[in-house]
Amino acid sequence: MTKNRKHRRDAPATPLVIALDQNDAVKDAVKQSADELMVINAVLKQEIPDDAQTGDLSAALQKTDDLKERIQDSAEELAQVNQLLAQEIDERTALEQELAQTQAALAQAQNESPAA
Repeated sequence: MTKNRKHRRDAPATPLVIALDQNDAVKDAVKQSADELMVINAVLKQEIPDDAQTGDLSAALQKTDDLKERIQDSAEELAQVNQLLAQEIDERTALEQELAQTQAALAQAQNESPAA
């Protein structure tokens, strides 16, 4: 579990936290799909003799290679977005805590001051 996920577990389930968790799930699914596609493509290339990998079959194998790369790129982009979202969550959580402390200090100061 990443450091950011640990922080999010402690953070309230805000829409931003929920979105980040959903984004993490999508990223994991995309990464798993890329891995599966890579295995399938490797098996196909291994099982089909090189001299038979021509025409449409060759084009299909190349397209699966290209698709695998696009899926991997998407997973990496999602990971970067998730990192930015996690930073935003950490910043907002810190600001919310600071605001709560300021409000508590203000309330205490108001309670301690003589009535006007």
